[in-house]
Amino acid sequence: MANLLVIVLVIHQVMASGYRMGANGLDMNYYLMVGCPLVEPVVKNIVNRALQHDPTLAAALIRMHFHDCFIQGCDGSILIDSTKNNTAEKDSPGNLSLRGYEVIDEIKEELERQCPGVVSCADILAMAARDAVFFAGGPIYDIPKGRKDGRRSKIEDTINLPFPTFNASELIKAFGQRGFSAQEMVALSGAHTLGVARCASFKNRLNQADPTLDSQFAKTLSRTCSSGDTTEQPFDATRNDFDNLYFNALVRKNGVLTSDQTLYASPLTRNIVNAYAFNQAMFFFDFQQAMVKMSLIDAKDESKGEVRQNCRRIL
Repeated sequence: MANLLVIVLVIHQVMASGYRMGANGLDMNYYLMVGCPLVEPVVKNIVNRALQHDPTLAAALIRMHFHDCFIQGCDGSILIDSTKNNTAEKDSPGNLSLRGYEVIDEIKEELERQCPGVVSCADILAMAARDAVFFAGGPIYDIPKGRKDGRRSKIEDTINLPFPTFNASELIKAFGQRGFSAQEMVALSGAHTLGVARCASFKNRLNQADPTLDSQFAKTLSRTCSSGDTTEQPFDATRNDFDNLYFNALVRKNGVLTSDQTLYASPLTRNIVNAYAFNQAMFFFDFQQAMVKMSLIDAKDESKGEVRQNCRRIL
């Protein structure tokens, strides 16, 4: 009876939706159209259960989605394991701290039982990140589905990821190459309202006086790093809550990474940071718009991709 109710609600959503299928075959209601209507509740339930057990996984899932999309597009290539003949993206230095693969595996296993060979790992990751935002207290948004999984995952491709030492100009250029404006870049950076950074990513700021770093906060970061490179520092005071405190921290010169604080230090982006620090609703709206846009980066259709049976292995 409960499953029937879900199906009825999904069908109602389809009838109310005005979304049209895009040129790349993506559609908000893709899985209803291909006969797998319970995809959404399966993803939501497993993500919710995982976050209740470990709230830090919200940041992990969002970060994994970002690292997937910025390399070869949103194609699930970050999920592929290395083999003796190929070192995959996940084993690059910038990706070694990624977590949450087991959540994607659990979702995939359940959906393979319900709809074998239908739901792509790329879509699962994009939906999991979306639901992680919501369950952490952030905005609710939907994304078109129907991405296919990529067949390539190579460590050398991860050079496309932005570095934590980037300044605002470098960030604007890196995101601009993916079609994002400076404002969209700042909005996406707001994902750092969740999670932590390891000392190895910010200790460069402590070697000499950094005028963009509050002196008291510098002492906090130094204490964190006294325990070693893998010690973690939250980006803001509410590491598991999706809010706008990250931007308030930047205004106080309490940004953890160079690539965080530069958003306030640079006149190119300072006004955007001020706006988001003052108006959380504005940040939420811009963030959800930018996340939908990011989820569409180089989305692959059937001619360029596949649906993996196991997210860790190419067919």
